Amino acid sequence: MNRLKELRENKDLTQQDIAKLLNMSQSNYSKYEKETLCLDYKQLIKIAQYYHVSIDYILYQTDERKTYKRSILCEENAEYEKTKEKQTN
Repeated sequence: MNRLKELRENKDLTQQDIAKLLNMSQSNYSKYEKETLCLDYKQLIKIAQYYHVSIDYILYQTDERKTYKRSILCEENAEYEKTKEKQTN
C-alpha cells in the first residue's frame, strides 16, 4: 500500500482533508497517492511533520516511522539566524 494513503487512512482522514492542509485540490493530492506526481520538498516536510514520521519513511527508505532528532546543523543554523536577526535590529 502507498505510504501516504496508509498514513491518511490510519488517521481516518480523507484526501480532501490532507489536500486542504497542503493548500491544493483533492485531485492533485490523489496523484501523490497514486505516485503519478512527486511531492515537492516543502509538502513532503509538512506531511512528515503532520504525521510525526520521517521523510525517509514516506519515501520508502526505511520502515521506521519515527522522526529523527534535530541535527546539530539545524540547531547551529537556528542560532545563526537568531544572531543575524539581533544584528539587524
